[in-house]
Amino acid sequence: MDYLEAKPQADTLLMKIDFKKCNGLVPAIIQDAETKNVLMLGYMNEESLAKTLETKKVTFWSRSRNTLWTKGETSGNFLDLVDIKVDCDNDTLLLKVHPHGPTCHTGTDTCWGEENK
Repeated sequence: MDYLEAKPQADTLLMKIDFKKCNGLVPAIIQDAETKNVLMLGYMNEESLAKTLETKKVTFWSRSRNTLWTKGETSGNFLDLVDIKVDCDNDTLLLKVHPHGPTCHTGTDTCWGEENK
């Protein structure tokens, strides 16, 4: 059972993550649930993770703007959350998603300029 299937497990996930290690932020690796390609890396705080779990649309903390941002809110290229896992040190997230269009702000499928096939 993944964390999206039951609210108590989502609450457990939030409690398990060590946000204090990196000043309130944790890296969030974004992976296509179908192709398994890594699409991007973002950062999440407790609020962005809670919003992601609630809406099933991936939301990050923007370090440059100092605010929440939901991927796709301006481009329409949303990332629909499929599954989420925390690593063995409780300080990095792996989010499996269904992307709607290119993931990178430059228009490429990934932030490394690769095609997502």
